[in-house]
Amino acid sequence: MSRHITQMSIDDAEHYTDEDRAEIIASYLPHEREARARGIPQLGSGRVFPVSEECLREQAFEMPGHWTVIGGMDFGWDHPYAAVKLIWDRDSDIVHITQTYRVRNETPVIHAAHLRPWGETLNWAWPHDGLQHDKGSGDQLAEQYRKQGLKLLPEKATHAAGGFGLEAGIMDMLERMQSGRFKVAAHLEDWWQEFRLYHRKDGRIVKERDDLMSATRIALMMLRFSEPKRSRDWQQPKPNWVV
Repeated sequence: MSRHITQMSIDDAEHYTDEDRAEIIASYLPHEREARARGIPQLGSGRVFPVSEECLREQAFEMPGHWTVIGGMDFGWDHPYAAVKLIWDRDSDIVHITQTYRVRNETPVIHAAHLRPWGETLNWAWPHDGLQHDKGSGDQLAEQYRKQGLKLLPEKATHAAGGFGLEAGIMDMLERMQSGRFKVAAHLEDWWQEFRLYHRKDGRIVKERDDLMSATRIALMMLRFSEPKRSRDWQQPKPNWVV
């Protein structure tokens, strides 16, 4: 028997006015609001990021050209390959997730074709499994993406202090979220779906449907290698600069 879950929020109830929605949401207890108004499952203490979406969500706006940018990717086949684009306002130390990509059962050729338009000179952070060699070609996985024109950083993603521990990366993301230094474009529904369901079981992070979460963490790990957009990247349409 197949099953499908349809998630809806109060915003999908178009017969309510904005004032009606605000009044209804305000009537719920604070800990019930995301579940009752947004359809977000109550995972309790199991949620990896126990942060309200409203604290992270932002609408489209044109981002200044001097802000720096970096991409992050998480390799996958049976579980999806995922990528995010992160733009950093260094003056206020706020990061903005502006684009996402998530596809399963496709090759580096296909992924790279979708990602090259994000920026010819965009630096890409990548995880340690990119050092694995393909059984057919013998090339490292990361090298296959370089051959397709993506500018992968020379080394795998590590924290500034060294290492690539999962929990350290999660804590960096959580601290940014809690301090208002992490924003995500409202229309990136695939990112929000993962965010809502990202949880722990018996204290351990469940590594399922977490591909964009992983790509985001990897990009943040290498934030120090983000760079301003190059002039030649502005010569083609760049909708990613308006999130």
